[in-house]
Amino acid sequence: MPNTTNPSQPSFFVESFGDIKILRYKVSHFDEMDLNRKLLIYYLSRASLAGRDIIYDQNYKYNLLIRKTLEAIYENYSGDREHPQFKKFLVYLKTLWYNNGIHHHFSKEKNMPEFNQDYFAHLIRETGIYKLQHLFNSLEEAVARLKPLLFDENVAPKAMEQDAAKDMIQHSANNFYEGVTQKESEDYYARLKEKDKRLSWGLNSRLVKENGTLVEKTWKEGGLYGEAISEIIRWLEKALDYAETQQQSQWLKALIEYYRTGDLQKFDEYNLQWVKDTQSIVDLINGFIETYEDPLGLKGTWESILHVQDPEATERTQLLSRNAQWFEDHAPIDQRFKKASVKGVSASVVEVAMLGGESYPTTPIGVNLPNADWIRKEHGSKSITLNNISRAHHEAMMESGFLEEFAFNSEEVARSKKYGFEGNNLHTDLHECLGHGSGQLLEGVSGDALKNYASPIEEARADLFALYYMMDRKMIDLGITSTLETARAQYEGYIRNGMMTQLTRVKPGKNLEQAHMRNRQLIARWCFEKGAERLDDGESVIEYKQKDGRTFIVINDYERLWELFGELLAEIQRIKSEGDYQAARDLVVTYGTRVDPDLHQEVLDRFRKLNIAPFTGFINPVYEPVEEDGEIKDVRIRYDEGYAGQMMRYSREFSFLAAEEGSEEID
Repeated sequence: MPNTTNPSQPSFFVESFGDIKILRYKVSHFDEMDLNRKLLIYYLSRASLAGRDIIYDQNYKYNLLIRKTLEAIYENYSGDREHPQFKKFLVYLKTLWYNNGIHHHFSKEKNMPEFNQDYFAHLIRETGIYKLQHLFNSLEEAVARLKPLLFDENVAPKAMEQDAAKDMIQHSANNFYEGVTQKESEDYYARLKEKDKRLSWGLNSRLVKENGTLVEKTWKEGGLYGEAISEIIRWLEKALDYAETQQQSQWLKALIEYYRTGDLQKFDEYNLQWVKDTQSIVDLINGFIETYEDPLGLKGTWESILHVQDPEATERTQLLSRNAQWFEDHAPIDQRFKKASVKGVSASVVEVAMLGGESYPTTPIGVNLPNADWIRKEHGSKSITLNNISRAHHEAMMESGFLEEFAFNSEEVARSKKYGFEGNNLHTDLHECLGHGSGQLLEGVSGDALKNYASPIEEARADLFALYYMMDRKMIDLGITSTLETARAQYEGYIRNGMMTQLTRVKPGKNLEQAHMRNRQLIARWCFEKGAERLDDGESVIEYKQKDGRTFIVINDYERLWELFGELLAEIQRIKSEGDYQAARDLVVTYGTRVDPDLHQEVLDRFRKLNIAPFTGFINPVYEPVEEDGEIKDVRIRYDEGYAGQMMRYSREFSFLAAEEGSEEID
């Protein structure tokens, strides 16, 4: 797509470039908050941005060098900025910001520039060594070092390799391991797990080989990423003075102590304090958390999500939480895998107030934490649904013509428009609030037994839990929804997405790499295959239909599909509970990975005509303290900052790491 800002777009639209559109979200009622809460949000928002450089370096060890160079060109190049090659340079830079590096955040493949190498050398020369001397000794060095990093498709081709036939560590460009093999890494952490099966070994470190010995370089104050972590700590400490509750103060202190020491026992202590805090309106996710980007499922990427509870909408999720034991008891899974007592499922509907790290500019629409299975089992978890993010996604789709193109008939379109937003939110609530927190591992089974297939299996498990219970009359009995049409709308959208429309995000000839995409296709294609037995009227449970030369996916029997969701949930729960790696691999490879090339091309052709960007990102609001005589009297919120302006400001204000972080020895 061309780089454009369209004044006819809704107020949340900012701009689009390449295959990406940028939206903005809003924080309701911020102006009405008291000063104490505004200051808490302000200081935590700074802590949410201070670690920005970390995710770039985690994704690839030369990302910071590349980003800083391209930003210097963007800021200082005085040549023809309307030149077609410069416009391609701008798209590449904006895409790099979006992906937090040079690799695509979904496919994990290296993004190749559309401007040519000679033009890049011209940009370097015209920018001049004076503007680049903090990065290179000469212009010649700059060109020589950066050309292969940007233009050679054989240099760092994939951020994360998931092909089990390869050494997934040595074939991944991410920066979690250095000089070690997959077997060495697996053996190293297996030995640590023998000492303590509960700790999240490897979560906050880089594993390297020094003089033939494996050593962990911990991400902490005074260690790797120390300068950025010190800034995170500084803002967390300022926020402490405005904590809303004693429990909030306790987990903030525990988080600070964890960042200072890098001690994973401190991380568990922080999680235990955090999960107890169910009273604070303002809450924060901040740290090395999700392990999707590590093929071994160990290393946590840095992220931050600052959010404010929506009390009215939260009543829905709290109702689910209060009935968590009923859902666990009635789940269609083996009794061995059920929790006898569901602990502390706390659920909230929230509005995002600031995104950072792995969650910016792309962000989930729901989260359930902590990830440690033993904490979930013994102490519970906290689930959040990001309401303002979900609404922006939904409204953008409703106004795009996308639904009319891919839904089979007007009944499906009408059902989605009437019940789709409610269905999406209910699915997210069930997925995050109950799905991830349900079930249990058998004694002795490790939480990372499924290795590179752990993420798609876990996401499928939570999705199936949600899909199964959406069609249960318990939803009506609890007053959460008034009709099962909500579930039917969600079923249609989910199967349509899993089998067809998510392919708009995949390049021709490629298979699925991202965990959530694999999960959705796995569920849809498994149900398609198992539902292929003929019904009384001669129709499959799910089938492809042709109309006007176009392919559609149609559900013929919602009740039977509901049963299929339950059957697959039972098998996937067994796989996770027993740590059955081979069965996980078979499911993901058979149903979740390979793409039908003919259908894929048709979907891409139809989608291209709509002129819609398939990927979405968000920019943050701006918080401005208002001072009088050196004292903050108010905090104002603005929504007028543009995408490039925000990215460049963040690079000026929150760049705390060297261009090649960790290249020198750190004590």
